[in-house]
Amino acid sequence: MMSLRTLALVTVIASTAGFLGAVAFSVHFGLSWTHLTLFVVMYLFTSFGVEGGMHRYFTHRSFATGSVLATLLGVAGCMAAQGPILFWVSVHRKHHAFADREGDPHSPQPIGDDRLAVVRGLWHGHMGWLFRLDRTGWHRFVPDLLQENRILWLDRYYAAWVLLGLALPAAVAYGLTGNAVDMLGGLLWGGLARMFLLHHVTWSVNSLGHTSGRRPHETRDASHNIASLAPITIGGSWHNNHHARPALAHNRQQFWQVDLTGSVIRLLDLAGLVTDVRYPDRPHREEARR
Repeated sequence: MMSLRTLALVTVIASTAGFLGAVAFSVHFGLSWTHLTLFVVMYLFTSFGVEGGMHRYFTHRSFATGSVLATLLGVAGCMAAQGPILFWVSVHRKHHAFADREGDPHSPQPIGDDRLAVVRGLWHGHMGWLFRLDRTGWHRFVPDLLQENRILWLDRYYAAWVLLGLALPAAVAYGLTGNAVDMLGGLLWGGLARMFLLHHVTWSVNSLGHTSGRRPHETRDASHNIASLAPITIGGSWHNNHHARPALAHNRQQFWQVDLTGSVIRLLDLAGLVTDVRYPDRPHREEARR
């Protein structure tokens, strides 16, 4: 069975090569609206799978839902190729338990005392940690998930969901045009390039989100809000807001703070598809304004 380090290496290399291939493809064949649309749709779907599914649902249980939507969230999150559910959740819960202290899997705090200490810390927080994984005691962070057969099933077939995330845009592109070249474009832009860009957007919350930005809340860690990243992280970059109240389904605490994930969860709540949604209370919103 492939180790998590090897899986991370294969995923990073494949997505990077796919992104470069997508750029070369578009230089040669052009970027069609089909490819662009598939990229945007797959990015939003898998991004919500990560932020709404892996993060706010599976990790923090900020809302409840039925088996169908829970399965869809798990599949969408796995399609992002950021690791199986048990791995993703255990790493993130460990991050909250030891944020920016010894034991945090991906703190970007400076490593060493020389001029490159900051660079090494940022590299580690962004993606270097993937190749230095410590699985010691990680199961103690996911005892609830280990009791759910659906999650164990989703986790077991992680590779199949990743491949589905690549095959789906390729198949849709071919179905729309009947052209093998467009099928390749769908695979590259809707699959690999989308995967590559979402990886680095998500990892930027780990690295940049703990080194720069605003801190409206005095948390015990170095989490920051980065407003400029909010649209592409679909609300995940309000990281200081999140660390102040991690159990909430919404990161938005001001009317101008864009949190697409929180808005979708609210719509799902209005439609009766999710329940027990943890919304921000008024006193906390007033505190955030000061």
